[in-house]
Amino acid sequence: METQENTCAICLNSTNTGGRQALFTAECSHTFHFQCITSNVAHGNLVCPLCKAQWKELPFGTPHNPIPSPRGTQIRAPFFPGHEPQVFNDDDPVDSPPQAQLVDMPQQIPTTGTMELKTFTEYPAVAKSLSKDDFGIVIHLKAPGTASEITDSARAPLDLVTVLDVSGSMAGAKLNLLKQAMNFVIQNLGPADRLSIISFSSRARRLIRLTRMSNEGMQQALDAVNSLTAGGGTNIAEGLKKGAKVLEERQYKNPVNSIILLSDGQDTYTVFSHSSQGSGSNYDCLLPPSILHPSGRPIPIHTFGFGSDHDSLAMHRIAEASGGTFSFIEDASCIQDAFAQCIGGLLSVVAQETHITLESANRGVKISGIKSGSYESCVENGGLNGSIDVGDLYADEQRSFLFYVNVPRSGMEGTTKLIKVNMTYRDAATASAMELGEQEVSIERPETVENNQICIEVEREKVRIQATENMVAARAAAERGEMRDAVEILESWQRTMETSEAARVGDPSCGMLQQEIKEMGRRMSSRECYAKSGRAYALAGISAHSRQRATTRSSISSVEPDLRVLGSSGPSDSHSSGYGAEGKELPSFRSLAPSAPSAPSLNYQTPAMRIMLQKSQSSWLEPSRRDKLP
Repeated sequence: METQENTCAICLNSTNTGGRQALFTAECSHTFHFQCITSNVAHGNLVCPLCKAQWKELPFGTPHNPIPSPRGTQIRAPFFPGHEPQVFNDDDPVDSPPQAQLVDMPQQIPTTGTMELKTFTEYPAVAKSLSKDDFGIVIHLKAPGTASEITDSARAPLDLVTVLDVSGSMAGAKLNLLKQAMNFVIQNLGPADRLSIISFSSRARRLIRLTRMSNEGMQQALDAVNSLTAGGGTNIAEGLKKGAKVLEERQYKNPVNSIILLSDGQDTYTVFSHSSQGSGSNYDCLLPPSILHPSGRPIPIHTFGFGSDHDSLAMHRIAEASGGTFSFIEDASCIQDAFAQCIGGLLSVVAQETHITLESANRGVKISGIKSGSYESCVENGGLNGSIDVGDLYADEQRSFLFYVNVPRSGMEGTTKLIKVNMTYRDAATASAMELGEQEVSIERPETVENNQICIEVEREKVRIQATENMVAARAAAERGEMRDAVEILESWQRTMETSEAARVGDPSCGMLQQEIKEMGRRMSSRECYAKSGRAYALAGISAHSRQRATTRSSISSVEPDLRVLGSSGPSDSHSSGYGAEGKELPSFRSLAPSAPSAPSLNYQTPAMRIMLQKSQSSWLEPSRRDKLP
C-alpha cells in the first residue's frame, strides 16, 4: 500500500511511476503529478493541497502527453516563476559542466585546419597598352573544416533563445509539430549550451531562464515546451523584446549566441503606418533597440514564417536588420527540418568577427565598388582601401565577394600589382585572434593577349549577384501589382544567363539558379499566387543569396511520396493507417512528410547542417515518433 508521501494529494494515485509522468516538487517539499498541479493552479489554487503553504514559484501552463526524460532518468519537473523577475540575470553559469555529464554529451564535430582564402581575377592578363575599368576580382574564403569522424571534442558553446508564437492560429497540429521540433532541438544541444524559451501570443512569457542543457536542464526545457497551449493574438514585438532581454541581461556569456523566432501570423498589436508598411522600413519598430542599434556584436535573429498568413515582410526585415536569415516553411510539418538545419550551423560556429581588408598595391589602381550582399562593406580613401565585415562562419562555410578595380595602362611588360588582401578572425572555441597574412593580387601585362579566357569563378559570382538583383527587382514589381513585369524580369535574366560562359561550360550553380528563378516566376504568375506563397518564397531566396547561407524554402511538391510515407520503410509499406496514437485521423502523408530543402539551399548547406538535417528526417521514420504524431 502506498504511503501518503508516495501519493499525489490531488488525484490520490501513486507518484512512483517509474518516470512515466513528470513530477512537481513544491518549495514545501510535497510532490505532485505535474499534470495534476498545473490543472489545480489553473483554477486559482495557489497553495499546497497538503500543508496549505502559499507558493511563490508555480508551474506554468497545462502539459499534454508528458515527454519522458531524454536520458532515461527521472528528474523533477521545473519551477516556473509565478511572476517574472525584473532583471533576467538568473542565467546558469557557463563554467565547464561536471565530468559525469560529459558521458551523455551529444556527438560534436571538431574543427581542423585554418581559414582558406583564394583570389581570382576576371582575366589572367591585360595587354599593357590597355586600361580597364570595373575589372572584376573575387575573394573566396572557406572556414576551417570538420574532421572525418565525429567525436566528443570541444566546440564553441551556444546561448540560444527561442521565441515561439502560441497565438490562437497555432492550435491543433501546428502546435504539436512545433513541440516535436523543439523537442528535437533540445535533445541535440550539449550540456555546455544554454537555452531559454519565450512564448508569445497577446503577451510574452519567459518559460525557462537561460538554462544549461544538462540532464536536468533538458528535462526542464522539455516540460516547458510540453506545457505550451495556443490562444490569443500575435504580439511579435513583445516576444522579441523579451527574447533580447534574456541575452542583454545575462550574467554570463557563451561565445555563440542567437535568437530563433517562429510565427505563423501577423503582429496584431503594433501599429504600422499604411504608407510605409510595404517598404519594410516601418518594421523596424518590431525590433528592440539593442538589436537595431547594437553597442557590440549584433545578435542574429533567424526567423521562420510558415503558412500563407504569416507576415513575410516583417520576418525578412527582422532577420535582415539583425544579421540573421529568413526561412519560409510552406508546410508546418517541416518545422523540425528547418530548425535542424539552422541549429546544425549554430552548433558548428568556428570563426567570429571575420574581417577582410583591401588595400591598393599600385597608386594607379583604385577600388570602384564591392558587391557584398547583406554584409557591411565600404570603400575609403578615394578607392585606395576597402573592407568587408563577414562576422560568424560555420564549419566548412564558404563566402565569395566580388569587387571591381580599375586597371591602368602599363609602360612595360611584366606584372601589375593590383590589390593586397588580408583577413583576420577570432577562433570561436579558443577566442584566439587569427590573421591569415597578406596576399597580393596581380595580373600579367604582355604586349598582346591571345585566347584570354574569363575566369569561371568570377563569372559564376557575377551570375549569382545578377540573379539576386533580379529577384529583388521582380519582387519590387510584384509588390506594385505588376505581375507581368515581375515574370518578365526573371525570364529576361534566364535568357541572358544562358549566354554566360558559366552556363556554356555547364556550371551546376547556373542550373540551380535557373530552377529557382523558374519556381519564383511560377509563384509570381498572379496576385493570388504571390500573396499565398510567392512573396515569402522570394524573400527566403533573397535572404539566402544575400548572406550566402542556407535557408528553408519547403515545397510539398518536392516530396517523393513513395519514399516519404511517414512510418514506412519503403514503397511496399506505404499503406499507413493514417491514425495517430489516440485514434485521431492524421493529415495526408504529403503534408506530414518533411521535404528536402530546395536545390538552391544546397548551395550553401554545410556538412554540419546536412548531418543535423539527416538526423531530423530519419527521426520521422522511428516508431516512437509515429506514436507521437499529432
